[in-house]
Amino acid sequence: MRAGRGRRRWAVCLLAALALFVPPALPASAHAPTSAAAARAAATPEVIPALTGWTAGSGTLQLQQGSRIVSPAAKRVPAERAPAKRAPIKRAQADAATFADDLAAATGLRLPVVSGGEPRAGDLVLRLDPGARELGAEGYELLVSDTVRITGATDDGLFLGTRTVLQMLHGQTVLPRGRTVDVPQYPERGVGVCACYIHISMPWFERLMREMSYLKLNQLWIEAKVASDDYPKTKFWGYYTKDEIRQLSAMAKKYHITLVPEINSPGHIDPYLQNHPELQLTDSSGAKSPSRLDITRPEAYSFYTGLLDEALTVWDTPYWHMGADEYMLGSDYAAYPQIAAYAKAKYGASATPQDAFIDFVNRVNAHVRADGRTLRIWNDGLTGENTIALDKNIDVEHWTPEAQQPPSALLAQGHQVMNSAYSLYLIRGGSKMKTQALYDSDWTPLRFEGETLTGPQPQVTGAKITMWPDFASEQTENEVEADAFMPLRFISQATWGSPKPAATYTGFADLANRLGHTPGWNNVTRLPLKDGTYALTLPDSAKRLTTAGTTQGAPAKLAADPDATWALSATPDGYYRIRAVRGGTTTGNCLDMVSGRRYLGAPLEAGATITQQSCSDNTRTQRWQLTTKGDTVTLVNAISQLGLAQNTDGLAVQMPPDTQPPTALRPVAR
Repeated sequence: MRAGRGRRRWAVCLLAALALFVPPALPASAHAPTSAAAARAAATPEVIPALTGWTAGSGTLQLQQGSRIVSPAAKRVPAERAPAKRAPIKRAQADAATFADDLAAATGLRLPVVSGGEPRAGDLVLRLDPGARELGAEGYELLVSDTVRITGATDDGLFLGTRTVLQMLHGQTVLPRGRTVDVPQYPERGVGVCACYIHISMPWFERLMREMSYLKLNQLWIEAKVASDDYPKTKFWGYYTKDEIRQLSAMAKKYHITLVPEINSPGHIDPYLQNHPELQLTDSSGAKSPSRLDITRPEAYSFYTGLLDEALTVWDTPYWHMGADEYMLGSDYAAYPQIAAYAKAKYGASATPQDAFIDFVNRVNAHVRADGRTLRIWNDGLTGENTIALDKNIDVEHWTPEAQQPPSALLAQGHQVMNSAYSLYLIRGGSKMKTQALYDSDWTPLRFEGETLTGPQPQVTGAKITMWPDFASEQTENEVEADAFMPLRFISQATWGSPKPAATYTGFADLANRLGHTPGWNNVTRLPLKDGTYALTLPDSAKRLTTAGTTQGAPAKLAADPDATWALSATPDGYYRIRAVRGGTTTGNCLDMVSGRRYLGAPLEAGATITQQSCSDNTRTQRWQLTTKGDTVTLVNAISQLGLAQNTDGLAVQMPPDTQPPTALRPVAR
């Protein structure tokens, strides 16, 4: 596993010694370099995260059509050792194919992949060397001479070395000769995405994972609901189907990313408890709390562990995150006397209500560990008011100060601790990371909220940025993607731990923009139609998308209306605004999604009617993603991520794709 427990940072002095090693003189390139290329060869390659060290050679290496990617060859081993030996080879061979695709996108060179054999000049050689202990679990050696040789002790390290080569090429086909040994300082270099309540599209997640791999980020926390067969009352949008979760797991494996899925409990569990009032925590006045699980009820524990067991049949992960944050947000334990009574009955007269909370977390931990996984929680539920101890083998993600349980106390108790600080949050439609201030202040994962640690801290596993959807209707996911560009690059640099590549944030941002997105980024088609006026017709019918009247709020429908047309115009974030046209005149009404139940401002009720509303540039629910298939398009709302479909009455409604796929419409230009 990538970000496994017990891994330790390699000593800085060892890295420095390796970086200062000067290789023998490298032969000059057969192609005389230009003055620009010569200058580039003499400098440390520009990559994010920066290299731990670089020893320049003489000249450059030109990749050509005759170059090849040489992947590790499988070796004959005794049968009893074959599974352990062949798995890294198999993954490395798959990574070679990914590398070939990325090189083609970056340079236009489509290089063949061969397995083993004697390298030729100009080849890119991928080499696994389990004995190279100085490389650790994710480090690699890169040597550019007559060949490009990437060596990793593991397939993870080998893959990360290919990411460096992609950045060094900068879309060209020339590499400076030289050598580096590059090892990360922290084993967990992460990103978090709360796809809680709302559904974030699968293409968005794939673009994120590709960006993460390009930047050597290796962990993705996702809070997302798996559509349950065992608990059908919990299935309401925005869930993910089990096939979608399998796809996310496959993507993560391809890009060497460890997934950390979460179902939050015992607080913030309303996405599951909405239709289970019997499990909701009830206060002393008899009022139920739909966001809180009643931890005193045995059936509540069975309900939660049943959900996680079902989810873990499709998540491919060594971890489970149970959240455990903000259980008493906006209230306190005194309003729920049954919790104190439960704690005292189980742990004695001196027990506190928080003992019941810790007890619930520890029981979930035992359940998760019995399945061979590690439990993770947020830190804010740990106030120090408990008399029983939290299990030491639970990893804690620290995001907010707790006076009685600062990071140093959690470390002293034996926990692995990840820095998930509030200062690293991107709030959808709300506050954003102050990335420039963090970079210019030399922020490191040792700077927690409320406490900065010093000296070696091997139990501090790393850090992550986290994206939250608090104001989901205020930004599209494409806008969130744009906001994350520099934070992703910052956390990559901060967690790799190498010297900063630029003294100031301005220089760092300039470098980031020069390097750009991962290869192939511009191949994503988001605007398949030119701006213009279109009739949106059913392919095998005279029916068109129209509205039941011309007034604001009139429902959209599919009906025989030969005059119904729509003006499509691209928005700055890659969607379309769809404006009604009547009698050849563009009206002030736009296709919108405002009906039905809302969560975090987002209209998420399946079957809710789509209407026309007064057009506004700032109304994100009026933005639609168009996807083409042949000569037809489908419409998906940019905020709800639900597709436009017709119900039995012919009205246009939004529906989950697994329940009713979006209706195919043929756009005919007018």
